[in-house]
Amino acid sequence: MITDYILKMPHTVYAGEHALENISNIMKDAKKVAVFSDQGIIGAGLLTYPLELMKNSGVETVVLDNLPAEPTCDQAQEIIDRFKLIKADLIVAIGGGSVMDIAKLSSILATDKYGVRDLLENPLLGEKCIKTLMIPTTAGTGSEATANSIVAVPEKELKVGIVNPAMIADYVILDSRMIKKLPRKIAAATGVDALAHAIECFTSKKSNPFSDTFALEALDMIFHNIEEACDNPDAMEAKKAMLIASFYAGVAITASGTTAVHALSYPLGGKYHIPHGVSNAMMLVPVMKFNEVACSEKFALAYDRIVKTEKTEKTEKTTKSLEEKSAWIINKLDEIVKHLNIPTSLKDYGIGSEDLEILVTAGMGVQRLLANNMREVTAEDARKLYLEIM
Repeated sequence: MITDYILKMPHTVYAGEHALENISNIMKDAKKVAVFSDQGIIGAGLLTYPLELMKNSGVETVVLDNLPAEPTCDQAQEIIDRFKLIKADLIVAIGGGSVMDIAKLSSILATDKYGVRDLLENPLLGEKCIKTLMIPTTAGTGSEATANSIVAVPEKELKVGIVNPAMIADYVILDSRMIKKLPRKIAAATGVDALAHAIECFTSKKSNPFSDTFALEALDMIFHNIEEACDNPDAMEAKKAMLIASFYAGVAITASGTTAVHALSYPLGGKYHIPHGVSNAMMLVPVMKFNEVACSEKFALAYDRIVKTEKTEKTEKTTKSLEEKSAWIINKLDEIVKHLNIPTSLKDYGIGSEDLEILVTAGMGVQRLLANNMREVTAEDARKLYLEIM
């Protein structure tokens, strides 16, 4: 655990049953709003009510509605170039991680001084030019809370995280109505993404009292709600919990950082276009088993938080050993991934042993995240971890 740490969060967060209604308060100083979204959000009817609230506030709205999923750096730049022409004074992102990531980049690139590719080399070049409102439509990426934007770099066949504190949102709205109709497949993948954020940040070398507070609460909420939230379309309490937990896990990223799960999953998305949540689900259990020798005490602390020991005047459940608690956490992670029917084999995507060395080279290149892992990951370790999911 590091000894010096900092917590950076969105300026204002609205949550609860009527959180969307706060749009009118946020719009009061805006004249022209750029709304970032995608065709899936529009098709699901999720843009209708927020747009109505904006228009009722008297602001002019321009919608960028064809944002790509898991964009390349050049696709992100194309959207940003279109955004610049709008001359908006507020950005509203309504969507999942990709939508919010492009919107956040736009907030620091409303200038011709530099572009997305410049930020790949020096992320801190970007300065906040325009305020942002994030309205997530998945409970998983936590992008609404982070200073991160993920883009694919085609020539490297790798996803890269651009990290700049200026991208932290000014406003966030967490309204469970926005995730009520989320398809189970997407809810599962994004939910496990949040789970990975929480457990990785809690076991990161950069973990600290700030990140642990949010990561542990996120873990507790996700362990108890993810299956119900994905299985039952009407489980609104579970969905509310997942939306808050995803935000908490995002805050934990900002205070700490993800580790080898995300590092080794980036090539799976960058080269083979496996959805981000699915690639994290594939790597989650193998990496946590690998890390157990260095993280068993942390896993045991997570167990103590998640498993509510029953006590009565006459009896108390037998106390488990540290090793048993640690094993329980890893087994439960495995059970969750399997219950949610997320693919766990690269064979499902046509990836075989002939791709192994490409993956190892690319994965080992993500030293920004591998450096956070409590147990050192060598190239041979990475090779074995990839082989486990082949």
